[in-house]
Amino acid sequence: MTERSEPIDLLQGTLDLLILKALALGPNHGLGIARRIEQISRGTFNVKPGSLFPALHRLEQDGWLTAEWGESENNRRAKYYELTPSGRRQLRTKSEHWQRVALAMGRALRAT
Repeated sequence: MTERSEPIDLLQGTLDLLILKALALGPNHGLGIARRIEQISRGTFNVKPGSLFPALHRLEQDGWLTAEWGESENNRRAKYYELTPSGRRQLRTKSEHWQRVALAMGRALRAT
């Protein structure tokens, strides 16, 4: 019997990392980023527009993303986001941090 995975709430700071990781795979628009996050997390994270778009705006203001308007796959106007060199550095830094956190949590949960 397999346990069904339910979507879980994002921990503080994880959304930025997930956005950066999704965009490391190539430029994308907001809905595409949300789909990519769901895909790379195997359905664990389902990012809602009310969380995603403020985060994208903040990351753009921080200089980690650039954005330009284009046309989506269904011929709609969409803002496409792309990582900047600074965003790539942040992805490496944040990834290393979260890997340390995940390892420490794993050890703590296995402790007897």
